[in-house]
Amino acid sequence: MTATTAETRLAPAGRHPQRWLILGVICLAQLTVLLDNTVLSVAIPSLTRELDASTADIQWMVNAYSLVQSGLLLTAGNASDRYGRKKMLVAGLALFGLGSLAAGLAQTATGLIAARAGMGVGGALLMTTTLAVVVQIFDDTERVKAIGLWSTVNSLGFAAGPLIGGVMLDHFWWGAIFLVNIPVAAIGLVAVLALVPESKNPQGDRPDLLGALLSTIGMTAVVYAIISGPEHGWTSTQVLASAAGGVLVLAVFVRWELRIPYPMLDMHFFRNQRFIGAVAGAILVAFGMGGSLFLLTQHLQFVLGYGPLDAGLRTAPLALTVIALNLTGVGARLLPKLATPGTIATGMTLVAAGLAAIAVLGGDGYGGMLLGLVVMGAGVALSMPAMANAIMSAIPPEKAGVGAGVNGTLAEFGNGLGVAVLGAVLNSRFAALAATVAGAASLPAALAAADGPAERGRISDAFASGLQTSQLVGAVAVLAGGLLAAMLLRRAGREDSPRAAA
Repeated sequence: MTATTAETRLAPAGRHPQRWLILGVICLAQLTVLLDNTVLSVAIPSLTRELDASTADIQWMVNAYSLVQSGLLLTAGNASDRYGRKKMLVAGLALFGLGSLAAGLAQTATGLIAARAGMGVGGALLMTTTLAVVVQIFDDTERVKAIGLWSTVNSLGFAAGPLIGGVMLDHFWWGAIFLVNIPVAAIGLVAVLALVPESKNPQGDRPDLLGALLSTIGMTAVVYAIISGPEHGWTSTQVLASAAGGVLVLAVFVRWELRIPYPMLDMHFFRNQRFIGAVAGAILVAFGMGGSLFLLTQHLQFVLGYGPLDAGLRTAPLALTVIALNLTGVGARLLPKLATPGTIATGMTLVAAGLAAIAVLGGDGYGGMLLGLVVMGAGVALSMPAMANAIMSAIPPEKAGVGAGVNGTLAEFGNGLGVAVLGAVLNSRFAALAATVAGAASLPAALAAADGPAERGRISDAFASGLQTSQLVGAVAVLAGGLLAAMLLRRAGREDSPRAAA
């Protein structure tokens, strides 16, 4: 009787008595995945030296993890709905721990790349099942606050990754940044087995194996094109072939999902204006965040002259603002007053204002950038939990895993797109302003080729102007996305009200 109750706890009306403790366990598991996204960046010099890794090897060490993870998010979410979210959470922790062990003990660059790919499989399972479990154990009155705390872990991982990596490398060898995941994964595994209730789709849909294969191949190809575009050039055969192949496979995936009785991703969700509004907002806020963080590090180092560690520390106020506001529940308290459309519009307007402040005020010193980072953090704290809740609320509870997969896929896609588009705007503007200098497509190369201090100053000004333009483009995109998402969600709410009354 107890097992049956646990497995059918799908209705949002129920509250699990240990829900906050379970949320802590889930956030611990989530944090290990997110730290691994950022911690590797500080170890690149050590890996290059000790494993004799080439530039291509380093890129694959970073990309193998994100490619596998992003490609498997939808499949992992569907598997958790079908086979049980607790089972997939346990499997994800085990795979992530084993992959971390293999990475920490790797003796060659190829071995580390393979281990990172294995960690990506575990990361995909964890990213989808953690959010799905949150939806299951919290009711409507507490879910936004819980999702806000879950979202806070994303910001904590972003802020803490480089710092933890730097501390570990000061005292240990590079493998320690992976081996430290093992005790965390082991603690999480024991806690999940003891505390987290099992839940799954009671209908027991047939597995959509072809859909899983198509979505994995298509998403991996598209994400690879976005990641490799800045390096190989957007018009290169490699990038265009990967993008075209990915889009073609995803088109076949959509056609297949529309034809079969038990689709992995029900395409009828995209007829729901609430879902469409949340999807549009999620992509564009991730676009703005991913692109702006990519630009911020260059702004701090190339324009304001900070070193890598100092630059990383000076981006921390953004994450700390998100953490502070979500821990105090500000967004959860404002949501009932502003409603979901108003909360998302307000949050994304703040993100856009923060980006604009950095563009306009950040060129003269860190003070203007600090103001922009804090404003951006406030906007993220408001908009991201509301957006995730809107996506999950638009999908039936029994499909919570797929909903979490959609949410994670949108974040990955938006981040990559933001880096690609805003990076292209930066490069285009910089090349146009510094066109007379050989090698102007690259700031270090242009500075090296410059003839005298006056020309170096002009090149630096051109780069700063390119940064400002790209940040303003990001601000406009985020603001447009917030207003579009709010409009669609408000319209969906108006349409739902007469149906609810009837």
